[in-house]
Amino acid sequence: MFPLHDENERGHGPAFVTLAIIALNVFVFFVLQGAGASVDGNAFTWGFAAVPYEITNGVDLVGPQPITVDGQPFQVPHEPGPDPIWLTLLTSIFMHGGLLHLGGNMLFLWIFGDNVEHRVGHVVYAIFYLAAGVVASWAQILVNTDSIIPTLGASGAIAGVMGAYLVLFPGNRVLVLLIRFPVWVPAIVAIGMWAALQVLGGFGAPTEAGGVAYMAHIGGFVAGLVGGALFRVLFNEPRHPRGTPAGLYR
Repeated sequence: MFPLHDENERGHGPAFVTLAIIALNVFVFFVLQGAGASVDGNAFTWGFAAVPYEITNGVDLVGPQPITVDGQPFQVPHEPGPDPIWLTLLTSIFMHGGLLHLGGNMLFLWIFGDNVEHRVGHVVYAIFYLAAGVVASWAQILVNTDSIIPTLGASGAIAGVMGAYLVLFPGNRVLVLLIRFPVWVPAIVAIGMWAALQVLGGFGAPTEAGGVAYMAHIGGFVAGLVGGALFRVLFNEPRHPRGTPAGLYR
């Protein structure tokens, strides 16, 4: 069930913060990370991704660090990061490990971010996005505090946006690609199924297994649910959807 589009409320202008976040993520990937389908070996990536061991011990690892995976020795390269090193909790949420990683995350943000931004306002939304990203990073770090494997990506922050969206707009219709056919489903179904998959993946592989930081997704989503509940009280307003758009994309 892959999301393609959602209902948007009338009477709002561009979602400036969402668009700015997308632009910043694209800039970081193509300019600072080297614009490759794979960013392995890029000094910026290794220096500014969030490393659990660095955060929990307050140190900046530099140079190759040995690890063992399934009995096989590997060297994990590390480069100098920001000072203080905890700033990687923020820098890492604007970085991605590949073009598909970037594209998928930005599509989800483009679909779900604008309604939340319009409801709570640009400034509150920006603060919320960053806070959800930091909470998501900590959720992953606390699972394996001594890991020296870098974590990066906007998925945790976007999970927070999706959690808030679910609370604020549970009945909004989302156009999803189901097998090969586009169908409209309520947001509670589209996002709920995504959340269920993250929980199943998180309990089955609570660390970085498969290259997916499931606990970051779960942590960000829970932060989004909490934020959404608060926003529902503070920023409640009547719902005025545009209705079903003619096309699949906006």
